[in-house]
Amino acid sequence: PQLSQIFRIIDKIGEGTFSSVYLAEAQMTDGSRRMFALKHLIPTSHPVRIAAELQCLTVAGGKENVMGVTYCFRKEHYVVIVMPYMEHQTFVDIVGSLSFEDVRHYIFHLLKALRHIHKFGIIHRDIKPTNFLFNRQKREYALVDFGLAQGTPDTQIELLKVVKSKSHKGGGSSTKMVEESLGKQKLVPLPPNTRNTALQSSTKAPAKRPCPASRIKHSKVSGLLSKPKREELIPRKIVSSKHRSVPVRTPLNQRQKAPIESQKPKPPAVSPSLTCNCYMTDRICNICLSRKQQVAPRAGTPGFRAPEVLTKCPNQGTAIDMWSAGVILLSLLSGRYPFFKASDDLIALTQIMTIRGSRETIEAAKTFGKSIVCSRELPRLDLKILCETLRGLRSWDDGLLPAEFQASHNPAEGKQDAGSPVKKHNSSLKSSAELQEMGWDKVPDDVYDLLDKLLDLNPASRITASVALQHPLFKDMTN
Repeated sequence: PQLSQIFRIIDKIGEGTFSSVYLAEAQMTDGSRRMFALKHLIPTSHPVRIAAELQCLTVAGGKENVMGVTYCFRKEHYVVIVMPYMEHQTFVDIVGSLSFEDVRHYIFHLLKALRHIHKFGIIHRDIKPTNFLFNRQKREYALVDFGLAQGTPDTQIELLKVVKSKSHKGGGSSTKMVEESLGKQKLVPLPPNTRNTALQSSTKAPAKRPCPASRIKHSKVSGLLSKPKREELIPRKIVSSKHRSVPVRTPLNQRQKAPIESQKPKPPAVSPSLTCNCYMTDRICNICLSRKQQVAPRAGTPGFRAPEVLTKCPNQGTAIDMWSAGVILLSLLSGRYPFFKASDDLIALTQIMTIRGSRETIEAAKTFGKSIVCSRELPRLDLKILCETLRGLRSWDDGLLPAEFQASHNPAEGKQDAGSPVKKHNSSLKSSAELQEMGWDKVPDDVYDLLDKLLDLNPASRITASVALQHPLFKDMTN
């Protein structure tokens, strides 16, 4: 069905690389009107990836601060996921005015969401404030956007196993998409004079079209959504697409060129174990240039990616989500957002070193098989002193931070390399009355202990969500 026959599109409320989100209103059969968030996925998204995101929402969503899915529509190569609309505030607008109690509740509920999805073997890969919706007045929370999600080796999300196998093989067949509806309430069409075509006008087909859905009968993807195996999946009506794939013949001239291309001489293979003269130096030799490029997952948002992602460690797990949660807590405690701003992975790694120490970063990298060379030693900073100084609770004149760090981060010096104050009063000491009202005058050391464990440079020893929820910081809160 056409969206305009069911929903009244009100406004675009979000836009990302792979999708756009719209606020829409629909009339229910009981006469009530409800607000929904419509996520329109761009047609170039791989069908398996779209189906995997849907399965994450249906299996793990709707509970424990994880957004669920209400309906899903497909027409040709357009897919729209319909979710409950949650009114929320923009993180950058409120981070500077949050009380410490607000921060404590925020990180507690984020950890609850992470514990829940990690239990299903889901690695979100894109944990950041814009993907964790927050209603300050109602203290409601929702983790959204599983478009980059990956599965752990024991994941319970069947389609994430398919996505992982495709990423390792470098391609594969497409999957048949479905139109599904959930819930007991039914939507009713809007009168013709109230229909809105805003969504249609802003979703023109791009130049590149997705690959045809061929060979799906032999794929592991076939039937996973239409025949749910898990109890969490709610039975829904499925309407199969009438469009069929058409076999494409390879032109003769292209087929003749193929053998010629394969006969071109290839560069000599280099043994991975071969150690050259440039090892652990700041130079790159011809042997290193001839090695195959390292392949490792790198999906995520700059500024929130863990050290093992930046160094292309092939074995990545749920610990990368915990690092991202630590970066969010670092922003909340320091009042700086975004905290890390880097143009490439090496600069991002250097920025991490300025906070966590270069020697510590190098030693941690060895645990997951990576060697890092740093031209100078950067000391590890005290997280409590760092956050209190950046938030304006301490004076920069105390001299408790390295001089070089002050030169690049002190607002008085005119530089904001690692995040800017979100409110102008963050750049100076706050009044004691304001500190007392917001609770920042009595921040316990427990929160900095948790921050240190979340920002553990070693993913093997980094705290998990379930263990973090047992931290003394949350001793009076219910799990």
